[in-house]
Amino acid sequence: MNQSRKMTDGALLLAVFMVMLLITLFVPVLTIFGMFFLPIPFVLFASRYGLKPSLLMFAVALVLTVLIATFFSLPLAILMGVGGITIGTAIYKDISPYETWARGTLGFVVGLLFIFVFSQVLFSVNWVQEFEVILTDSMEMSASLMETLGVAGQSAEFEELMQLQIQGLINLLPVGLALSALLLAFISQWISYKFINRLEKKELRFSPFRNLRFPTSIIWVYFFALFFSFFGLDSTSFFFIAVQNVLVLTGLILSLQGFSFIFFYAHHKKMSKFIPILIVVLTILFPTFLLYFIRILGIIDIGFRLRDHLESKK
Repeated sequence: MNQSRKMTDGALLLAVFMVMLLITLFVPVLTIFGMFFLPIPFVLFASRYGLKPSLLMFAVALVLTVLIATFFSLPLAILMGVGGITIGTAIYKDISPYETWARGTLGFVVGLLFIFVFSQVLFSVNWVQEFEVILTDSMEMSASLMETLGVAGQSAEFEELMQLQIQGLINLLPVGLALSALLLAFISQWISYKFINRLEKKELRFSPFRNLRFPTSIIWVYFFALFFSFFGLDSTSFFFIAVQNVLVLTGLILSLQGFSFIFFYAHHKKMSKFIPILIVVLTILFPTFLLYFIRILGIIDIGFRLRDHLESKK
């Protein structure tokens, strides 16, 4: 009976996945929404039956993708399958929501890396070069606009500054990839929770943002990257690019920890929710100064366990 139900669920969810894949590919208006819903069939199946049956479903999905939606859509199916199964198996093992999110992020990173390699090998598409071309075209349009407005004297300085910024953005592509995977995993997991709660009468949800706590190791990774950044590294070297990416990524994580502590503190002191929300908005509007303060707060929270001290004083 259980085997029969497993096959029925797999067939049904495969059909749903194929329909959504075709809609995502051929209805441009719904493409963005499809990116977040495509992993859901894999999440639902993996959360019920675990890894091994999900891998079989994944293999069948890849075959159907090639037969029905053409070979060129295979990378998208792999991205959604790997990410969805990673999230689903974490739910199946009853792992905490934030750890599930971390595993899902890793799954989507693997899928995105496959897309990069796939497009490079089969279609000779270099995403780094394509990104550079887009940024360069944007810079040239801005420079020509400045000349039209009669500020040609500043155009050369502007172009030099933009070239440095373009190179910096290109070097941070790995961070962009990680953040894309982070967003994909979070939204897919959140939507999956809604479906699982409705279909299986469960109560899966992310714990409040104020309870978010990252491991202490994040601080050490951040400080090691910060330490190496003070050396006069060649801006074109792999080590420099790696240090910059680690520094930006861990800095964002520590900033999230700082925001989390602010929400925790407001809740602990029974303040209005408007206060931490206002701080977040002000930080987005004036990041130059406030973001560093929030990051330092995140470091102190993790390193000195501020929450534990506050709760012990109750």
